[in-house]
Formats: sequence, C-alpha cells, structure tokens
Amino acid sequence: MRMASEKQIKIKFSKAFWVANSVELLERAAYYGVFIVITLYLSRILGFSDIEAGIISGVFSGGLYFLPTFSGAYADKIGFKKSLLLAFTLLTIGYLGLALLPGILEAKGLAEYGKEVIYKGIRTSSEKYYIIPVMLVIMVGGSFIKSVITGTIAKETTEANRARGFSVFYMMVNIGAFSGKTIVKPLRENMGNLGLINLNYFSAGMTLLALIMIFLFYKSAKHTGEGKSFKEIWSALIKVVSNLRLVILILIISGFWIVQHQLYATMPKYVLRMAGENASPSWYANVNPLVVVLSVAWITQLMRKKTSIFSMTIGMFIMPVSALLMASGNLLGGNDINLGFMSIHPIALMMIIGIIFQGIAESFISPRYLELFSLQAPKGEEGLFLGFSHLHSFISSILGFGISGFLLNKYCPDPNLFDTHEAWQAASVHAHYIWYYFAGIALFAAISLIIYGKVIKIK
Repeated sequence: MRMASEKQIKIKFSKAFWVANSVELLERAAYYGVFIVITLYLSRILGFSDIEAGIISGVFSGGLYFLPTFSGAYADKIGFKKSLLLAFTLLTIGYLGLALLPGILEAKGLAEYGKEVIYKGIRTSSEKYYIIPVMLVIMVGGSFIKSVITGTIAKETTEANRARGFSVFYMMVNIGAFSGKTIVKPLRENMGNLGLINLNYFSAGMTLLALIMIFLFYKSAKHTGEGKSFKEIWSALIKVVSNLRLVILILIISGFWIVQHQLYATMPKYVLRMAGENASPSWYANVNPLVVVLSVAWITQLMRKKTSIFSMTIGMFIMPVSALLMASGNLLGGNDINLGFMSIHPIALMMIIGIIFQGIAESFISPRYLELFSLQAPKGEEGLFLGFSHLHSFISSILGFGISGFLLNKYCPDPNLFDTHEAWQAASVHAHYIWYYFAGIALFAAISLIIYGKVIKIK
C-alpha cells in the first residue's frame, strides 16, 4: 500500500498543470493548422516568391521563438494567468487577421479568391505586406505561450515527476498538432486555395476557446517571482543569456530543429511539385505528431535512468537518417507503388517513412531538453529559463526557412515559372539534393552533442 501511494504522489498533477496542457493542445491545433501551409498561403494567396515566402515565414517563426526569453521574464513579473489572457487575446486577433486580409486585398481589386487565385496586381503591390503587422501580433501572442506553458509545467511538478510532466506536455502538443494539420486536407480538397484562407477561422476559434478556459479555470498556487522590479528582470535576463553551457546546448540543438522545420518550410512545396497536386503534405506532416504521441511516454520511461544528454544524443543521430530517407524517394522512379491497400507516389512514401524516424527522434530529444532547462531555473524564474530554452527555434527558423527558400529555388523551382513541363523537369532533376544538405546539418549537430556531453558535465 505504501509503495502504491508513493507512486500516486509521483504521478499526480495539479489543476493548473492540466488546464495549461489543455489550452496548449488548443493553441497547437490553431498554430499548426496555419503553419503547415504558411508558405503556401504566402505564395498562393499573397503572391510572394519562394525566397520571399521562406524569408517572411522564417522571420515570423524565428521571432516567435526569440521573444519568449523576454516575454517569459515579463510573465514571471505579472503572473502566468494575466500573461495567458494577453497571449490568447492577441492570437485570436492575429488569426482573424489572416482570414480577413485577403478579403481586404480582393476589395481593392488586387486579386480574386476561389479554388484558384486570379492575380490582378497583387504580386507587385506593396499592400500585400499588410501581412507583416498581422503576423507580428501572432508572434507576440505566441511568444508568451512558449514560456508560460512550459514554465507552468516546471512550477507544477517536482524533480521526481518533471520528466513525466514534460512527456505529458509533449503528448498534448502533438495531439494538438495532429488535429490542426488534419483540417487542412479536406479544406484544400473542397475549397482549393480558398481553404488556405478559411482555415484561419478554425485557428481563431481554437484560441478563443483557450482564452475562455484560462479566464474560467486557470488558477495556480505558485506565485514565486511575481511583482519583481524591472531591474530584477534585467538582472535575471543577463544571468541566463550569459550562461555559456546553455547557450552552446541551444546552438547544437538548433541543428535538429533546422531539419525538423523542413516539415513546414520545404516539404509542402516539395511533395506538391514532385508528387503532384493530389499529394497531401498536411497529412504527411501529421505522421510526426502521431508518432510522438504514440512513442514519447514509453521512450521517456525507457530513458528515465539515463541522462538528458544521452537521450538527446540518440535522437540526434536518428535525424540524418530521416533526411536521407526523404531524399531517397526521388531515386525510386516516378511510378506509384502499390501497397496492396493503396497506391502511393514513391516520393510521398519515403517522405512518410522519413517523418516517422523524425518523430521518434523528437521523442528522445524534446521532453528531456525541456526537463534539463527547467532544472537549471531558480524558483520564480521558470518563465524566463523556459522561454530562453526556445531560442533554438529562433536560430533554426531563420536558418531553416532561409536555406529552404534558396534550395527550393535552385533544385525544385516553382513549375509556374517555366514555359513547358519538360523544362521544369530538367530544372528539378536533382530536387532530392535538398535533403542531403539537411542530412549534413543533422550529422554535424549530432557529433557536436557528443563532444559537448564529454566536455561539459550537465545532466
């Protein structure tokens, strides 16, 4: 009986923990519904080129992960509930902005939106850059989510159950990601490019529901750090950004996220161009959260007696294999492969297999990475430290999306830029080279983590 009660104590989490995880699920559903097709939205709806779309979405994603260090520090001061109310208000406004902006542009005579988009000057119009303030609102709102939700997990758990707490959190993240991406395919099939606009109403609805839940149900008994002066906040910021051990770890883990971000930067355009418009990039990307949901709990349990660095190293060496599998689809010919229950293009099939490996790698890496950072955080500075932990995605977004735009332009260009299909085929014959670049980045990061683990003793 005593052993059973001890086990119950270890796995019991507070109401604030579960509310935070529930709204994280809703926020991730909103975010990934939009983010899986953000480069398609920028290119097909607003008329940006591959390179422009890559730069804009990279800066957006990068800012989303750069700001949490600062918003996390401010959240420690004003309290997590107020921060979440602010965050979900901004997110709801931002997603509504994405839905309404094309209508404004259409009213100005710059485009006609339906299953197909008819451009009437939007490609050269400066008014399409109205997207920048809209994305800025989403960026600021999302930055609070990054720091506050993970900060809540850190506050509402103990060292004994923190790894499990973050594995629960990561399951919720990926359930949300799965549900968000699932809505994209039926919208594209039924509405064509118009679906890229209307899915933003779904995202706004999800964040509005989360806002209501926070207002009604979120209450934490942990208030350490609230009411700090700005001088104290600045001092804490200096302390965390000058922590060389953590900075180096962030730089190394960025290698993993550069490759992981290609699910959104490169993969949608790559499969639609190489496997045809009937391909389903949102569903292929959904394999990642599905694998994470199914594997993260038992992988965390399997690695419970191993250090965080050891678990992350295993995942890092899986990533180059994932990228090479994605590249191999272009080497198998252009005929569909009959799997018995369905036929599938070889590029789509190998993309799915590569994404499976990527999901397994993520299960080894992400929960233990967040656990590691939470254990470095002093009481009352959980928001700051967990916000700082997301800096890897700032680096990887800027680099990953930027590199993607140039690689797509070089190896897998937009077919609409060519007079004939044959000319496009000649230009994209080495499209799979894109994934060799990312395999090299992943391998370099994995080797770097081994060296880091031997030189810097951190668990």
